[in-house]
Amino acid sequence: MKVCGFSFIRNAIKYDYPIAEAIGSVLPICDKFIIAVGKSEDETLNLIKNISPEKIEIVETVWDDSLRKGGQVLAEETNKAFRAIPDDFDWCFYIQGDEAVHEKYLPTIRNAMQDNLNDNNVDGLLFKYLHFYGSYDYVGESYRWYRNEIRIIRNNKSIYSYRDAQGFRKNSDKMLNVKQTDAYIYHYGWVKDPRAMQKKQKDFNKLWHDDQWIEKNIIEAEEFDYSAIDTLKKFNDTHPSIMLDRINQNNWKFDYDLSYNKPKTKDKFKKMFENLGISFGQYKNYKLLK
Repeated sequence: MKVCGFSFIRNAIKYDYPIAEAIGSVLPICDKFIIAVGKSEDETLNLIKNISPEKIEIVETVWDDSLRKGGQVLAEETNKAFRAIPDDFDWCFYIQGDEAVHEKYLPTIRNAMQDNLNDNNVDGLLFKYLHFYGSYDYVGESYRWYRNEIRIIRNNKSIYSYRDAQGFRKNSDKMLNVKQTDAYIYHYGWVKDPRAMQKKQKDFNKLWHDDQWIEKNIIEAEEFDYSAIDTLKKFNDTHPSIMLDRINQNNWKFDYDLSYNKPKTKDKFKKMFENLGISFGQYKNYKLLK
């Protein structure tokens, strides 16, 4: 069994992306890793070159910033990396620049790939998610956060990145058949210095919206306001070891009083069904196989 990781990135330093940690978290179970590095305003390319030169292959790209609808350019960049994976690899492990995998899950993930290697009905593997918010001590609890997503796909080039690169489809818009893994992706996209987060909010919304929308909806500020959140819960477990240096260098403070949680009524119902083992009203970009 051969496994190739893949990802994309641009301006990782400017926007404080933990891309080195993201790649490093999956590299132990990847034989190779391909990353599309967009032309950047910082030293992102050199950062990637110095991670693990013996395993990592870089595809230098230029983003089409005219694709200002639905984050389409993110899918395009994902596909550039995926298409560069040689045919002799069996599985392709996708990790985004603000995600990481805890090392405790690597044996589970490898076993899942091995167990499903010869079942051609399985297009990919589904992961559970933890979405950190504000700091490394809190995770999003409401249903604005997706609970599951595909992060391992078969090396089948009829598969492609879907919409804004959150998930995948195949053969002109068919959902992938997937198996659930007992592993989590740790998503750190909402844990940044408030200044870097504000800068990211303004610039990245340009990938979805026109200038008029940006002017109307993005507040001009030096720092991002993390207080505008509905429901969080305290995270009391451990982070991936590869993230610990970054976490220890955390130079801003975010405290949240859990008594301020204001779950929406529909979220209360969804949580009730979830506690009964019933998935209700959740976005699913896949077909889950038993």
